[in-house]
This record gives sequence, C-alpha cells and structure tokens, in this order.
Amino acid sequence: MKNIFVIGLDEFNRKEFASIREAETCEFHGLLAYDEIVRPKSGKIEFEYLLRKAERQLSAFSGSIDGIVAFWDFPSSAMAGVLRNNHGLPGPSNEAIAKVEHKYWSRIEQRDAVPDLVPGFCAVDPFADDPLGSVDIDYPFWIKPIKAHSSRLGYKIQSPQELRRRLPEIREKIGYFGEPFGQYLEHVDVPESVRLIDGYWCIAEELISAGRQCTLEGYVYDGEVVVYGVVDSMRSGKHRSCLSRYQYPSALPKRVQDRMVDATTRVLTRFNYDGAPFNIEFFWDRRSDRIYLLEVNARISKSHCPMFRMVDGASHQEVMVDLAMGERPRFPRRKGPYRVAAKFMHRVFSDGIVEGMPTAREIAAVNKLYPEARFRLLAEVGDRLKYSHHYDSYSYELADIFLGAADQAELLEKFRHVLDIVNFDVTPVYEDAA
Repeated sequence: MKNIFVIGLDEFNRKEFASIREAETCEFHGLLAYDEIVRPKSGKIEFEYLLRKAERQLSAFSGSIDGIVAFWDFPSSAMAGVLRNNHGLPGPSNEAIAKVEHKYWSRIEQRDAVPDLVPGFCAVDPFADDPLGSVDIDYPFWIKPIKAHSSRLGYKIQSPQELRRRLPEIREKIGYFGEPFGQYLEHVDVPESVRLIDGYWCIAEELISAGRQCTLEGYVYDGEVVVYGVVDSMRSGKHRSCLSRYQYPSALPKRVQDRMVDATTRVLTRFNYDGAPFNIEFFWDRRSDRIYLLEVNARISKSHCPMFRMVDGASHQEVMVDLAMGERPRFPRRKGPYRVAAKFMHRVFSDGIVEGMPTAREIAAVNKLYPEARFRLLAEVGDRLKYSHHYDSYSYELADIFLGAADQAELLEKFRHVLDIVNFDVTPVYEDAA
C-alpha cells in the first residue's frame, strides 16, 4: 500500500477519495487537522509552527511517505509544496508554486506569457502614508490582498473616497493571511523586483468581470500541460462578486475553450510549473469575443470533486494523487451516471443570527428523492454570520449542495425542490449588513 498524506483531510473529502481508482492501493492519512490549518480555532495561522508540526508527524510515521497533497487554499497548498520539496517528492519547486500564490508576482509572469489577457494592475501598500499615490490605473477597479482567498477583503473601488473608506478594515484584517504568507516566502527565492511586496500589500486590478466565467482543471506532467475539465461559474449579488453555483461540464463554445487551453499552456510553462495539478479561471466576453485571465491556483478545486464524480465517474482527487506519486494521471471521462452536475452555494447577503439549518431528517428526505445529493453545511444554529469563516466581502455562505441531472433545466428544478424541503432560517442584523 502507498501512503498518501492529505493536509487538512476532513470527512466530506475523505468520502470522495473512495470513488478513485487509487483507493484500492493507497492509504490516506490526515496531515494536520482541518481545524488548525483550514479553519484555526485560534483565529490565527502560524505557518512555521504548522510546518514544524507536520514535519514531526511525518518523522514519527513508521512507513513510507509516498505522496503529500492538498486541496485547500493557502496555507495548505503552499505548505504541501514546501513539504514535498523537503522530502524529495514529485512536484513543482517552491518558486513555481509561489508564482501562483503571490498575486502580484503571478500577474507579472502572466503578463509576460499572455499580455493581451491580463488587466492593468499595480501594487498598493495600504500602510503607506498615501496609499492612493501608488494607484496608477483608472477607477473603478478591484482591490484585494496579495494573499487571500474566497474574495476576503476584495472590494470594487469606485473612487478615491471609497478606497480611503475601505483602508481601515484592510489594515485591520490583512495580517490574517499576510503574516503567514510572509513566513512562507522565507522558503522561496523571491526576485528583487517582488521581494518588498509581501502579504501585507494589496493588488489593484482593472475590471475584467464582464461576461461568463469558467475554471479549467488540469495538470502538468513532464512539461505537458493537460486540461481535463472546464467548469462554469455563475455569480450573483452586489457587483456579481459572489459565486452562486459551479456547473460541469461547461457550456462555453469549444473554440473559446481551446483558446483558454492555449493561454493556460503558455502561462504554466512560463511559471516552470510541473508535476502537479492546477486550476485557472477565465472570463469570456461574448460581445467582444475577448478572454481575460482571472487567476491561477496551485491545486485541484475541492469544490469540483463531487461534480467530476457524478459526470466522469471519479473525483478528480485521482489526478492529484497520481501526480503526487510521480505517475501520469489516467482520469476517466463521461463514465458517471449524470450528464451535468452542479455545486450550489446557498448564501445570504446581510449579517444575521442563524436560527435554523437543514436537519438530518430533512437531508434524508432529499436523499430519498435525489440519492446523489450531498450537503456540506457551513453554519450552525446560533452562529452570528459576521464572525463566520465562510464569508466574502459581500455575502455569507450557509451551505454547499451538490446535485446531478440529465440537463440544466432538471438540475435547476432539483435545486428549487431541495430548498422547499430543507430549512435555512437567518434573522437579519441590519445595522451590520454586509
């Protein structure tokens, strides 16, 4: 049996591993607990402390260490790379991963590879005496930390006045990822042009959010860039900044997908990224027929695992595990029971107190009708959403609901029916609306 260590392994994702071919020949071990690396109860991420703890756990293991994987965002994705390199396991260099993780460094590399697909951007020091003085792109624009995820501290800025209004919150909260990201960069050979721009900085970018958004899931093996799936992203809410569902496979024209694959190949080659999975996000503006590159991630998207299982016949954790062992992936295609699948992200758009969430009885009633349905509840009764981990700058996510169907119409009807069966009850707190 091969021993694969999974950073932040939780029960929801452990069940997805059961669908992959490697489940018969691999044993999956949790490396660091979910509650300490993904959602730390202390409210603080200590990269170096967690790295040392992971190393102690690996050193105490009596068997072989055949692979280390992660499917969560920073710090998990970056830590997996450091650990793999420390142990001489297959995977990209720390520098290649950092070119993905560091939003400013990543944009510089992307601009060199696909200049027509990258928006104008600039680095902004929110702690400078005059942060506005470093903004050399036109309003409106998006601003976000050099290192964050799930749109945390990401804002659409319409004017200098609005930027000044957002700066106090950015300064207060940017250290949550900024401090551990700085610790991570100590393991990376960062070029002089980027070295001063650490996790306490932000990046401002021209708006590119017009049109349809999608994510390409792929990997690089022995220098070959392979895309095995394209997932559509639907957005809602203020500024269309909040994801409402992922749907697979994509309905974008093949010619558009082909152009995205070509751009992806150029970008990942530029990064010198090899021996690992990735996902990369694009927008396509149908009117102008232009595509824009949103961002790259050095991991599979965990959110897409159940959808790939429903449509293709296995979670794409299979790709991640094969690569971790230095093997070329052999992922199935269209071997699942459904032609289309989705992850629905059920949200509310103002702060509140959670009064009711789906019960075991309600979920069982859904599964009796739709056996493929899976729930991942992200809040508990009594929670104040303002203090929840599962929020972005404009919304609060209550649950992920996965469904499969024969077509999109059936898929959407199933979701509406599910919401009729289960109960989400939030009492708004209007004075603290998101």
